[in-house]
Amino acid sequence: MNDTTKQKVSMVSLGCPKNLVDAEVMLGFLDREGYEVTTDEKDADIIIVNTCSFIKEAKQESIDAILDLADRKHDGRCSLLIVTGCLPQRYQEELCRELPEVDIFIGTGDYPRIAEIIREKRDTTEQLCSIGDPEFLYDDSWPRLKSSPLYTAYLKIAEGCSNCCSYCVIPSLRGSYRSRPLDGLLAEARRLVDHGAREINIIAQDITRYGTDLGDGASLETLIRKLAEIEGLRWIRLLYAYPDGITDDLIRLIKEERKVCKYLDIPLQHISDPILAKMNRRSTSRQIRELIANLREEIPEIALRTSLIVGFPGETEDDFKELLHFVDETQFDRLGVFCYSREEGTPAAEMPDQVSERIKRERYKKIMKTQARLSFKRNRRLTGHIEEVLVEGYSEETELLLKGRSSRQAPDIDGQVYITAGTANVGDIVPLRITDSSDYDLIGEIIEQNSK
Repeated sequence: MNDTTKQKVSMVSLGCPKNLVDAEVMLGFLDREGYEVTTDEKDADIIIVNTCSFIKEAKQESIDAILDLADRKHDGRCSLLIVTGCLPQRYQEELCRELPEVDIFIGTGDYPRIAEIIREKRDTTEQLCSIGDPEFLYDDSWPRLKSSPLYTAYLKIAEGCSNCCSYCVIPSLRGSYRSRPLDGLLAEARRLVDHGAREINIIAQDITRYGTDLGDGASLETLIRKLAEIEGLRWIRLLYAYPDGITDDLIRLIKEERKVCKYLDIPLQHISDPILAKMNRRSTSRQIRELIANLREEIPEIALRTSLIVGFPGETEDDFKELLHFVDETQFDRLGVFCYSREEGTPAAEMPDQVSERIKRERYKKIMKTQARLSFKRNRRLTGHIEEVLVEGYSEETELLLKGRSSRQAPDIDGQVYITAGTANVGDIVPLRITDSSDYDLIGEIIEQNSK
């Protein structure tokens, strides 16, 4: 190992879990090259910011993080600041001009070259920009340095997107949809389980499209069935399933396979047919309602999560009232709302009848207020029920309480379970009786000591 590679690297990853996997792959390549990874940015020779630029708020968060960490170059030992991901892929010229304190920019297609690019930087004082075509597709033979707790892991099954929603920049940042080979996914999943993962969260821009581009018969359903055969894996969670891709076979599989969490994240975005058409979504209001009714009829205990956009161009008061009524009547277990972000280069950015920021915020608050009431109501219904809970450690509030997640809660986004009685180890999955709840969290007692 060359002494020049014994430098410490710190990574800040912003945005969604798909970005986190990219960050872990980059750290894997650097670890293989002999770099030491540290979580202390003040102790790092190299700081990497892996960015998101999906919407305005994500872009601002990325810029703020870059500027904050640029100051660390003066306060600590950092000599190299690297910005990777969606932001440089989208705004290469502007960033190179406006952020001279950044030493290297790397786009979404060049993650595997990160160690090579750092070596190139040693021979020049010039700012380096490596922004190629967004064709990166993670291969299971590549190194990945997982940063999430041992008991849980994300399995990124595809890259890019071909849905071409009119508001979305993802296809231009990530390319068209590309599925990873089934054998590689299973090999990676086995390694994750061998290293302690009890839960695997399947992610992609649209998991229901998996395999359609491979031509070898691979499908999401096939993948799930193969994953369920892995000994030691307890939970398989499905994130980001587009409504038009949820088949009867998938619903039966969720219902019948005990390892599949009775949980589904379905990004619906809206319910008004005129708005859905403008968004270039393939589902109609009627199809969405029929899908949800079918899911709840077949799997009464299923937890449904969705994401919605308010203030899309042309969204009238009637369109919004229809959406609000839909939220009220459907009673999603989890719901996220975004104010429409006018992103340059998208068809929606050029549409007439753009909605004011004030109206967007008002509509956002109305839906979130309604959802808080509904979430509390849904959680109260669980009182007395027995839920499987993955123990994650002690509460931030007090070390007298353990915390965890039920199979109805995805990592980092769906609240927690606070455990008031019983003992267990981190990573154990235990049966727990729900005794109380709040808007988003559950409270309960372990009913079998040290159950695995």
